[in-house]
Amino acid sequence: MPKAIQPFYTVHSRLSSLVLDCRGTAPAILYWGARLGEGTSPDMLALLATQQEAPACPPEQAPISLSPELGAGFQGNPGIQVHRQGLQWAVSAQVESVIQGHNNDLTVVSVCAGTQIRITHSIGLDIDSDMLVASTELCNLGDSNLWVEQCNAPSIPLPMDHNKILGFQGRWANEFQRHSVDRFMGSYVRENRSGRTSHDSFPGVIIHTEYCTENAGHAYGLHLGWSGNHRIRVEEQFVGLAYAQLGELFFPGELSLEPGESYRSPILYGASTERGLSALSGCFHRYIRSQLTDARMAGKSKSVHFNTWEAMYFDLSLQRLQALADCAAEVGTERFVLDDGWFKNRKSDRAGLGDWFVDQDIFPDGLGPLIDHVKARGMEFGLWIEPEMVNPDSDLYRDHPDWVLSAEPAPLILARNQLVLDLTRTEVQSYLFDCIDRLLSQYPIGYLKWDMNRVINQPGNAQGRAVTHYQTLALYDLLARIRKAHPLVEIESCSSGGGRADFGILTYTDRIWTSDSNDALDRLAIQKGFSMFFPAELMGAHVGPKDCHITGRSISMATRAGVAMFGDMGIEANLLEMDADEKAELTAAVALHKQHRQLIHTGDLVRLDTQQFENSFGIVAADRQEALFSYALLASSPNTTTGRLHFRGLDANRLYTVNIIWPLQPSSSSASILDIINGSVISGDGLINAGLQLPIMQPETLLIFHLQQS
Repeated sequence: MPKAIQPFYTVHSRLSSLVLDCRGTAPAILYWGARLGEGTSPDMLALLATQQEAPACPPEQAPISLSPELGAGFQGNPGIQVHRQGLQWAVSAQVESVIQGHNNDLTVVSVCAGTQIRITHSIGLDIDSDMLVASTELCNLGDSNLWVEQCNAPSIPLPMDHNKILGFQGRWANEFQRHSVDRFMGSYVRENRSGRTSHDSFPGVIIHTEYCTENAGHAYGLHLGWSGNHRIRVEEQFVGLAYAQLGELFFPGELSLEPGESYRSPILYGASTERGLSALSGCFHRYIRSQLTDARMAGKSKSVHFNTWEAMYFDLSLQRLQALADCAAEVGTERFVLDDGWFKNRKSDRAGLGDWFVDQDIFPDGLGPLIDHVKARGMEFGLWIEPEMVNPDSDLYRDHPDWVLSAEPAPLILARNQLVLDLTRTEVQSYLFDCIDRLLSQYPIGYLKWDMNRVINQPGNAQGRAVTHYQTLALYDLLARIRKAHPLVEIESCSSGGGRADFGILTYTDRIWTSDSNDALDRLAIQKGFSMFFPAELMGAHVGPKDCHITGRSISMATRAGVAMFGDMGIEANLLEMDADEKAELTAAVALHKQHRQLIHTGDLVRLDTQQFENSFGIVAADRQEALFSYALLASSPNTTTGRLHFRGLDANRLYTVNIIWPLQPSSSSASILDIINGSVISGDGLINAGLQLPIMQPETLLIFHLQQS
């Protein structure tokens, strides 16, 4: 016999608790937040949550269940929206079973007789990271086709005092921009229809209290692990209830289920904290490191890159590439990545995509001579590819014009002179796998930069049906197949920069190219937004040319290198044109990064609350014995000096030796702390509460401090 359904189910992680209320017909989150003590019972929480009847409303409000129901009278956005030719649309399910697993998770199965669907909610807490992990599965129990308009991940009730929304917006070369608004009565909605994670609507949102800072205050952080179209909704209802809801966005008629078929929503990842936004990010970082980082990367140092793109663009020659490899090795690079332009007829972005064969005009003997040269200099070889796209001027398109996505009878839309291959076709999958497999089998390639340089504007297949959902799954399948065939190859997720950055793609990739902009000042804001959800070791961060190719801004090597040092560091500049002093400074920066990358790639991020003209953060070792802190002055300070830098995340009871380790020769207009601080031993208490007096600095400069327990 099935077990009787209990009124409440509770799961705990290290610092959090989740209580699920199953007293009604639909399961709902009663509590999610700081870990509860043994003396607090679910009945107490239910009593505390008692609401009175609201005027001009039904006696009982439809609950914000895991999938709020139209059939229950819910007047917000339903969690599931289905129909059968316009009928059987009012979901009103009944819980049939609840299973509490050994992995601190709950599986709740409900059935709706009216719509003939089964709903399976999976929800739990990861013990070590405190990450909430939740999804919704929908199964068609009927004997006819079921049209699915929405099937969101489980809905999250929000406390009314979490009245601030921190969302994310952006564009090409300016991703992950934080955008804060007051929560309001009604719906805050962000939608993405780009066919990838997107530059302008990252699938994450933070809802926090009025006075939440980086270091204190309550906040919820939510992220949808999905690399396709999505919708984020934060809604406040007039009755005094609020909720957040994230899910996949479908085009008309995109998803239907045959009898017996199922659909599972993307996974919702969430964190709750009362210790500020940096602690919130820490939950996401710990989960990625423990659950999403592939085992083959465990303990492996992330190699310093050299990427050829901004050094050469399409002007490739074996001789110049070998000369660049020599220079890259001299400055300490460990991986040499050949970017775009290496394959057949690829002289510009107008031709060649789809023809994944080495260009015999540039490489008459194949890639072997270049790879041999790179490996002889002690570096690994990496290669850029963009498999999902095709140029009309290519052999592939001339042979198979029907292999692209479209929206007939509308004319095809070119973007960056590209069309999008229909990955849902098995022949396309086979062709791409064979091309990539042949390259990886023929040459010792240890790294793939996997790019996607356009949105999917017309996601229709040969039958005219929208297939963005299936295209995303097909991409995952292709990546999984390549990884299985070549398990040692690392893969970078790039999409015109940071257009495909999410927890879904991290199942198949090992690095995210954060942005195509290598402007160090823009990068500080981009990397700050990125760090809200992703740790430093996933963040591709390159030292670009002195004169940024995108913004035109001229920035010193000290600042460019100091910004790139705190990610998965690389170089993307023409080393052949650098003078000796600049090259020497870059060499020192690479060496400094290598010296501290274990800390950078495993430590706890602590962002500091700063004014608009500043940027400051630290990476602190888990045992609090060591830390690195960066302080950057972005623009002129209104005062002569900017005040004191208050360090965070240290052990107040320990003593730390403090040194300024970057730039090589910090400058100041008069005697300052720069002249006396190195080697000083100061208590953590003093560094936190009194703070360090910052020197007079020029705009667009930075300082890096190293703290070591004495």
